[in-house]
Amino acid sequence: MSTTQSERLRELLEPLVSSQGLDLEEIAVDAVGRKRVLRVVVDSDTGADLDRIADVSRALSAKLDETDAMGGGEYTLEVGTPGAERLLTEHRHYVRATGRLVRFQLAEGGELVARILGVDDDGLDVEVPGVKGRKATARRLAFDGITRARVQVEFNRKDDASDKKNDKKEEEA
Repeated sequence: MSTTQSERLRELLEPLVSSQGLDLEEIAVDAVGRKRVLRVVVDSDTGADLDRIADVSRALSAKLDETDAMGGGEYTLEVGTPGAERLLTEHRHYVRATGRLVRFQLAEGGELVARILGVDDDGLDVEVPGVKGRKATARRLAFDGITRARVQVEFNRKDDASDKKNDKKEEEA
């Protein structure tokens, strides 16, 4: 039998989230002034657009209204997605982050920033960006060699296709 409110809420809400084709990633109940805020984070392999978020929010709200899971006090329900700099904790998170730049804390010590190229049951194939004109290098990371991983925001990511177009324009000029 679950003991914490978050565990009880997870047991209650996870089937509803799953029925909407989403994964329940996180539940948190926070006090904000005199009110409480129930934050529910959902995601899927294809992402969660605003319509899907709205649908799951309505379903969760209805379920919470018909139970006493949040008690008698006022609360606000917030449903959203993990965000740009999500922490990677599950195998599915790494799969969803394929192609993204990630900052890894390594069990052996130190940090590594690399792009995830592929994920299997044992670990990741990553590409470590080259520095100062050096070429990028491939590396293999085992899951048990990673203590923490967080997706990094890239504002100026260069796409291979756009680089080739720019190179061609420069050659023509």
